[in-house]
Amino acid sequence: MNPGRTLVTAGRVLRQLAHDPRSIVLMLVAPSLLVGLFAWLFSDLKGVFDQFGAPILALFPFIVMFVITSVTTLRERRSGTLERLLTTPIGKGDVIVGYALAFGVMAVLQAVITVLFAVLVCGLDVQGSNWQLGAVAIIDALAGTALGLLASAFARTEFQAVQFMPLLVFPQIILGGLFLPRDQMPDVLHVISDWLPLSYAIDAVNAVTAGDAAWDVWRPVLVVAAFTIGFLVLAALTLRRRTR
Repeated sequence: MNPGRTLVTAGRVLRQLAHDPRSIVLMLVAPSLLVGLFAWLFSDLKGVFDQFGAPILALFPFIVMFVITSVTTLRERRSGTLERLLTTPIGKGDVIVGYALAFGVMAVLQAVITVLFAVLVCGLDVQGSNWQLGAVAIIDALAGTALGLLASAFARTEFQAVQFMPLLVFPQIILGGLFLPRDQMPDVLHVISDWLPLSYAIDAVNAVTAGDAAWDVWRPVLVVAAFTIGFLVLAALTLRRRTR
């Protein structure tokens, strides 16, 4: 992998995104709108948004970045763009990391906007530091990006990429601790949840909002980061030039 080629790839993806306002709105605005809708829904029930708002901050960025990344990457492969790139000195690692950097920039912006909206507009009560909440949201969005890159390698159409959500995302929503604390789940489901990155993202945001010790926050963040790196490595290994 060459750093210069990786940055060139990232720059190209960012320029393409700049000409796609719908994707930009979806990435930067949609999570905040969904958080706002959730806060409004439970505005008359004291404490409900404070209880579920933090896990929602882990959930929406993950889902949005997964969908955008998987569909965009697959579209480039179907159009032949990746095939042309891979005939140049640019390698698969350059492509995957370049895409990850480009969407990582969007993930940072998304996380900052969503956290600020949740705290300042929706009134989410955070006992810990707001910057910690933002850091967790960023790494969570990056995990969604990496998983989207991996999923795009196995889909043949944009519709198939979205269909991976029931397989790769929905189980994480159900078993991540949003609806029921993980330590209260049946033993088998608890074990399965230990292998899902969204479980640790939800643990991290809950730790921040509760004002827990630093290690209670950063331990699950490190686990999500490890998942993210693993997804990127697998995505590079399984990247195909073109969907036949």
